[in-house]
Amino acid sequence: MNAAKYKGVALFILAVSQLVMALDYTIIFVAMPSLGNELGFSANHLQWVVSAYSLAFGGFLLIGGRLSDLMGRRRMFMIAMGLFGLGSLLGGLAESQLMLIAARALQGLGGALLSPATLSLIMSNFNEGPERNRAMGIWASMGGVGMSLGLLLGGVLTSYIGWESTFLVNVPIALAVVVLAPFVLTESKSPAGAKHYDAAGTISVTAGLLSVVYYLIQAPVEGWASASTSTIKQIGQYSKLYIFSF
Repeated sequence: MNAAKYKGVALFILAVSQLVMALDYTIIFVAMPSLGNELGFSANHLQWVVSAYSLAFGGFLLIGGRLSDLMGRRRMFMIAMGLFGLGSLLGGLAESQLMLIAARALQGLGGALLSPATLSLIMSNFNEGPERNRAMGIWASMGGVGMSLGLLLGGVLTSYIGWESTFLVNVPIALAVVVLAPFVLTESKSPAGAKHYDAAGTISVTAGLLSVVYYLIQAPVEGWASASTSTIKQIGQYSKLYIFSF
């Protein structure tokens, strides 16, 4: 299949990918009371259902774009969507708090790799000018549409099917996107050159964010000056010092 002949389908799957990421961020808010009761989350631990996604997304977004440039944007797009779909499947099948939080973190990792890959693919698959401007406009608008749709769809799915469906709804979409991508998207990557992965920086940013948020969540319960929360706070501070030392 000639990818150049199927730009409409290419734009569709890129737009759907952006829609699903935005939708997944808000759809969980409606489902949280139900899943919290069923899995026995405490009020403060329930925040990790949202925080795990946000922290993984923010922490690995820094290196997501670089990996797309070096490994290939289409390849990274497919890997990222696969991770996102796998996280959604595990979330829908979760029977424990830890499994659900891990699934949300995996979704966040997939989203962090997916977001820069989709933008790069728009730049490389659509010609500069009106064609690319139209593609960019449609892709960008899917963020707002997805966030609004997530709140509405989350209520319907949770009420009539169950909170698990707010995760499982992503699985067939992710599978369809991964299957179509090799046929409708053109591969591209940066020219051969210095291949540098800032693994240490990524780990430091993620560790720092995790530490700070964990401290803010747990400190009201365990005490602001307790041994466990103070240790986590220090880890976050050392991570920030490492980041700003370069």
